[in-house]
Amino acid sequence: MIHIVGTAHVSKESVEEVCRVIEKVKPDAVAVELCQKRFKSLMGVQETSIHDALKGNVLLSILQIILAYYQRKIGREMGVKPGEEMIAAIDKAREVGAEVLLIDRDIGITFQRLWQRMSIFEKFRFAWNIIKGLSEREDVENLLNSIDSLMEEFRKIAPGASEVLIDERDAFMAHNIIRASERYSNIVVVVGAGHKKGIERYLKNPKDIPPIEKLLEVKRGLKISKIFGIIISIIIIFTFAYILMKLGSEIALKAFLYWFLINGILSALGASIALAHPLSILAAFLCAWLTSINPLIAAGWVSGYVELKMRKPDTKDFVSMLEAESFRELLKNRAFRVLLVTALTNIGSMIGTFYGAYIILKMTGIDVKVLIP
Repeated sequence: MIHIVGTAHVSKESVEEVCRVIEKVKPDAVAVELCQKRFKSLMGVQETSIHDALKGNVLLSILQIILAYYQRKIGREMGVKPGEEMIAAIDKAREVGAEVLLIDRDIGITFQRLWQRMSIFEKFRFAWNIIKGLSEREDVENLLNSIDSLMEEFRKIAPGASEVLIDERDAFMAHNIIRASERYSNIVVVVGAGHKKGIERYLKNPKDIPPIEKLLEVKRGLKISKIFGIIISIIIIFTFAYILMKLGSEIALKAFLYWFLINGILSALGASIALAHPLSILAAFLCAWLTSINPLIAAGWVSGYVELKMRKPDTKDFVSMLEAESFRELLKNRAFRVLLVTALTNIGSMIGTFYGAYIILKMTGIDVKVLIP
């Protein structure tokens, strides 16, 4: 017998319901919507460092941290810590002698697949909606009352990603529940309310579950964005060569000066908005012209590295970043500052690359508007 409990992740009622159901059913196993990483995080085991975060997608790391902060914000207003219903399920399972099963997909794989599936516009729209939510005073009861509405809203914001974040995980968890049912006759499943319908649908129609290898696949190799970056780099280099050979060294020097200043100023501006250390801002300004034509390195990596050396965040900073009680506290955190400097410098550099390319191409007499369909 499988009993599915759909919860709001920051609700006292959900915590009470989870305990009540487990106490009543006394299952052989309790399956929770957690992966190994999230389980360790809830249990207070911290394995990640700022260096690990910088190795991955920095902007995605920032969004994960802000999402966690936003959930804590709701939790404070509701008087419940995020994930408390999962902790309650684990504690109650141990109390009744039930096995605890972690049925969710690894959060790292989920976010990597999420990011890969989102278009550039969806990424910006997704980020904007999260950041906008930080400043809005929204009635938490209204926010939690309709989980289905929230899921539908996410599908509107990022239709290319909702499948990864919602549907794929429904299928993955349903697969693990079916496997668990072969070993245990009585299971209580504790998942977010937004996953309940999807999981029930897959349990009724197991043939609809995609191959698990596909759900765990993270595409490697050259990304479209990297290929696009290489193309831009080649265009810029050939444009400079053309200016030097056809228009002379004086115009070429002027073009380089424009390129240097446009990229440097916009990258430094991004670092400044992140309240970077003066040397990090200087590093962004000086290296941006080169990193913009080198797809193997980004200006944000350079400024982020300098920021890392100057601010020297430690493990305590990383832990407090994940537990920040206010957005202002998050901004003061040295570990978060390194990530923010890296991300905003890269955004400034990206804008600088396109605007700089536009100016350089205009200097050759090419009508850029003709090139854009």
